[in-house]
Amino acid sequence: MAVDELDTRILTLLIEHPRTSLRECARLLGIARGTLQARIDRLERDGVITGTGPRLSPTALGHPVLAFVHIEVTQGRLDEVGDALAEVPEIIEAFSITGGGDLLTRVAARDNGHLEDVVQRLISIPGVVRTRTEMALRERVAYRLLPLVESVGRTAGAVADPVAATPAPEKADAATAGGV
Repeated sequence: MAVDELDTRILTLLIEHPRTSLRECARLLGIARGTLQARIDRLERDGVITGTGPRLSPTALGHPVLAFVHIEVTQGRLDEVGDALAEVPEIIEAFSITGGGDLLTRVAARDNGHLEDVVQRLISIPGVVRTRTEMALRERVAYRLLPLVESVGRTAGAVADPVAATPAPEKADAATAGGV
C-alpha cells in the first residue's frame, strides 16, 4: 500500500491532534471532508490505521513495573503457548522473535512480587521451557510513530516528484562565467 504526501499529512494531524473533528481536520488540511473520510477509510482498510482508542498508562492503572520476558517454547507448541499468553492480563504484548528465545512479552506488574507471580504463571504454561526476565528501569523513548510517518512522507514526496528532489545545478561564479 502506497502512502502518499497527503496521507502522511493526514496521519501527522491525527497523531498530533487525535481529538480534532473530521470537519476541522479537513479545514486544516485544505481538503474536502469527503476526501478526508475516504482517505481515512482506505488507511484503515489497508491496515495503516489500526485503532483510534485512547492510549492508557499501565502505571496510572496501578502497574508501574515494566518487564520484558523472553520465553523459550518446546518445538511445535508456539501457537498453543501464544494462545495461553493471551489469557494472562498482565501481558501487554507478545511477539514471536528470532535470537534468544521464541517469544518476547511485555509485562506490566504492580510490584516485583507481582512480577514474580506472573513469571511463575508463565513457567507453568505447558510448552514453556524457560523464561528470562529483564526489567525496564526508565523509558527513554516513548512509543511513537510520528518520526516514522514523517520519514515515510519525505520518501513519498521524493518519489512523487523526482524533479523537485533533484538538486538544481549550481550557478557559475563570476570567474568561471567569463570563460577564464
